[in-house]
Amino acid sequence: MTTDRAVGLTRADGGPQRATLLELFLDLVFVAALALTSRSLAQRLDPAGVFQTMVLLMAIWWVWSVTALTTDLYHGQRPPIFVMTLWVMLGTILMAGTLPDAFSDRALAFAGAYVAIHVGRGIFLVAALHGRMARLHASRFIFWFVLSAAPWLAGALVAGTTRGVLWTAALAVDYGSAWLRYPTPGLGKVPASQYRVAADHLAERYQQFFTLALGDLILVTTLTYADHHMTAGRTVALLVAFAATVLLWQIYVHRAGSLLQATIESARDPGGFVRSAPYTHLVMVAGVVAASAGFEIAIAHPAEPTTPWLAGVMLGGPALFLVGRARFEYEVFSRVSASRLAALLVLAVAAPLLLHAPALVAGLTATLVLAGVAVADGIRARGGQPEQPAPSM
Repeated sequence: MTTDRAVGLTRADGGPQRATLLELFLDLVFVAALALTSRSLAQRLDPAGVFQTMVLLMAIWWVWSVTALTTDLYHGQRPPIFVMTLWVMLGTILMAGTLPDAFSDRALAFAGAYVAIHVGRGIFLVAALHGRMARLHASRFIFWFVLSAAPWLAGALVAGTTRGVLWTAALAVDYGSAWLRYPTPGLGKVPASQYRVAADHLAERYQQFFTLALGDLILVTTLTYADHHMTAGRTVALLVAFAATVLLWQIYVHRAGSLLQATIESARDPGGFVRSAPYTHLVMVAGVVAASAGFEIAIAHPAEPTTPWLAGVMLGGPALFLVGRARFEYEVFSRVSASRLAALLVLAVAAPLLLHAPALVAGLTATLVLAGVAVADGIRARGGQPEQPAPSM
């Protein structure tokens, strides 16, 4: 990324770079956003509901991901970046508040807040940075987010499947332009060499957000338990959900998760890893959101028969997490543990067998599969030398 030493916005190259309290303050908004996303999914387990949840989750994730990279490159304590972060926080609050009705009555408010966050962020940076070279990256951001604003806002003004198509196209522009390094007419791409980051800061931010996603699982399941009469079945379901939360955290942090900083620092192409990490973590976070929706139903109605869509989130959530975690492991070590592949196979086989079984049984099955992965990780690590990262890029 280009530097702007004159105003002291760019992080120094040396020394530890920790997440600021302002960034942690920003993350609080995403607790609400994730909780509302998973609860909306639990209330509408059908093809349209799953599709809409994925679109909304991808929008929320992209707000956080781009902001995390921005605060990694610039000092959050400096007034322009401080104001920019508050701007993102306000916009995210508006997005979160409209989530339950984002595909109906509040579509324009949701899309407008999303566009305002991204375009506003670029404007703040262009105004704060001095010199043409320093402004190039922010100018590319503005170009692509203005381009995607058209389908976002147009989708908010129509109804039905057309809205979903337009918003999907907008997300394709947002995610695709980032993967291609924002190729902009007259400005070119962001050079790979400019993806210089504070590895310890960015690694910490991804670890914090994944923990935040697990906080959504805890929040949703606890609120669901509190909203219903206490029964033995609901209490067991809550305990199973808690065990699944602990296992998801353990599997994430085991080796690859704890070595994220070292991986970025030792990668042949740190920029490639930085561009890949958002997509990998999105898959894992989506798995947690789906599992949260499944456990909400299991706690509210533990004896309810498992429908195909409930099996899809109850078992598919952990499966989606394991897919993302396997990709993450490959990025860090250039290999994938057999236990993850075996667990995916077990989940795929179990899903049709659990149809019409009590929801609690489906949740317990998913948790036992996660436990098997965690135990396999522990056995593999026992007595061996700490494995060093061998990035695939």
